[in-house]
Amino acid sequence: MSKVLVLKSSILGSYSQSNGLIDSFLAERKSKGHDDQISVRELASLNLPVLDGELAGALRGGDNLSERAKSVVALSDELIAELKASDLVVIAAPMYNFNIPTQLKNWIDLVARAGVTFTYTETGPVGLVEGVHAVVVSPRGGIHQGQPSDLVTPYMQLFLGFIGITDVDFVYAEGMGMGPDAVAKGLEAARAQMAELVA
Repeated sequence: MSKVLVLKSSILGSYSQSNGLIDSFLAERKSKGHDDQISVRELASLNLPVLDGELAGALRGGDNLSERAKSVVALSDELIAELKASDLVVIAAPMYNFNIPTQLKNWIDLVARAGVTFTYTETGPVGLVEGVHAVVVSPRGGIHQGQPSDLVTPYMQLFLGFIGITDVDFVYAEGMGMGPDAVAKGLEAARAQMAELVA
C-alpha cells in the first residue's frame, strides 16, 4: 500500500482543471491495481496562515510563544509529519499570474523548517524529507513550458529538492485560456503524461 498525499491548491472549485486532472490520475492508479491510502488537503479552504514576524520566529524555535504561534507550530508539525510519512505527494500547482497560488505558497512556508525538513551544513543545505516521490500538476492559461515565463517549474523543483524530494515529475496542461480546442488539446497532453507515470 502506498501512502499518497494530495495537495489541491486551486481556488476554482468544481471548475478547477488541476483538481480534475489529479482525480483522473488517482483513478488511473486505482485501475492499474495501485492500493493507495489517500489523504487530501484542500489548501484553498484551509485558510493557512500567512507568515509574519511572530510566526516566522516561532517556526524557528522561538520561546515564550503566544497561543496563536503555538497553534501554527502545531499545524506545521502536522503538515510536515504527513508529508514525511508519504510515499507519493501529488501537488496541484496551477499558474496564477506566472507563479503558484498563494495557498500553495502558504503551505510551503509552513513545511520549510530548518532542522526539520532541511538543515544547513558546511557544504550547503541538505533536505531531510526522504523517500518521497512528487508529481506536480500544472495547468496554465497560455503556453509556457520551456519558456522564461514558466516560473512554476523551476520554483517547485528548487523547493522540493531543497527539502530532499528530488524524484519529481511534472504534468503540464497548457493553453487552458486559449479556447475550447486548445483546452481539449492541453488536457489530452496532460492525461497522456499522467498515463506514462502510472506503471
